Amino acid sequence: MKKVGYSAIRGLVKCLLHLYFGKIKVYGISNIPKDKPVLFLPNHQNAFLDTILIATKCNRSPYFLTRSDVFKSPVLKPIFAFCKMIPIFRMRDGISSLKHNQQTFDSCSLLLKDKEAVVIFPEANHNLERRVRPLSKGFTRILSNTLEKYPNLDIQLIPVGVNYKNAADFPDRAAVYYGKPIAIQSYYNKNDVPASMNAIKALVSANLKKLTTHIEPIGYNETLNKLTAIGVDFLKPAEVNNTIQNLDHNADHLKESQNKRPSINIQRVVFNCLNLPLILLWNNVKLKIKEVEFKSTFRFAFGVLFYPIYLSFLFVIGALLYNPIVAAYIVIAVFGYNLIFIKTN
Repeated sequence: MKKVGYSAIRGLVKCLLHLYFGKIKVYGISNIPKDKPVLFLPNHQNAFLDTILIATKCNRSPYFLTRSDVFKSPVLKPIFAFCKMIPIFRMRDGISSLKHNQQTFDSCSLLLKDKEAVVIFPEANHNLERRVRPLSKGFTRILSNTLEKYPNLDIQLIPVGVNYKNAADFPDRAAVYYGKPIAIQSYYNKNDVPASMNAIKALVSANLKKLTTHIEPIGYNETLNKLTAIGVDFLKPAEVNNTIQNLDHNADHLKESQNKRPSINIQRVVFNCLNLPLILLWNNVKLKIKEVEFKSTFRFAFGVLFYPIYLSFLFVIGALLYNPIVAAYIVIAVFGYNLIFIKTN
């Protein structure tokens, strides 16, 4: 029953994601083994949206390592557990809490032994910058802990590039790239575990830099501005990274772009008018979001919660002013226009 419930929720979330995003592209799905233990290693830009994109866009039913502070809520804790989330403790949670990570590592080891799939974000934090940050030791500790107990386990590492057109804005588009599997047994040396893990970490980092846009920290803003001015497609990281390597560092095209007057998007104006009460409420809610990386996640949750209420409100008003048939047409028209706006912008 639990498996059926999880599959139903997963299917629902998948549908909701397709309503939220203008387009979701998935590449390399055939790289994911179906009958081997898998450790997914994605970059992390966009808080919880990264998680649910992977959960609904892979051919496995993975478990997720999730920051422990979200488990503090007695209401949310059973929900996260149902959604196959496992707490991971960080230094900011208190030094004394780090001892609980061993239980998490042991749980992951058992899952991998049973040929399950586990997702851990190796950067250990999220950031909207278009670059791969230094990887933490968390995932290598899980690997070493697992291989110490099961030295012949054929764990497959799958680097994952999660890419967004513009993660902070709406509507947005996403592209998920699954890299070629890295067979841990090809790199693991039980006689020199630290060196093995350093080599694996470097290999995963190098792969991630091919699967998502990577702009070096030095000159980051200048490079990003040039890429934006050129109009690159951030959903195609290989092309963007190639452009970065061959980027002309004169600023003529940037100045030309800056001199252009912003045009009025009539579609957006109509969208704002049709959804004005929701937009006003959202503008108030987003002021309370402290981390910009959570903005899209909260916007998605806000839409899931309040958009059906808003459509129901429109139906009631339409039925009172006219009749249920006219009210239904109004709701269909608003929903249809919103969907067209999302898919074409």
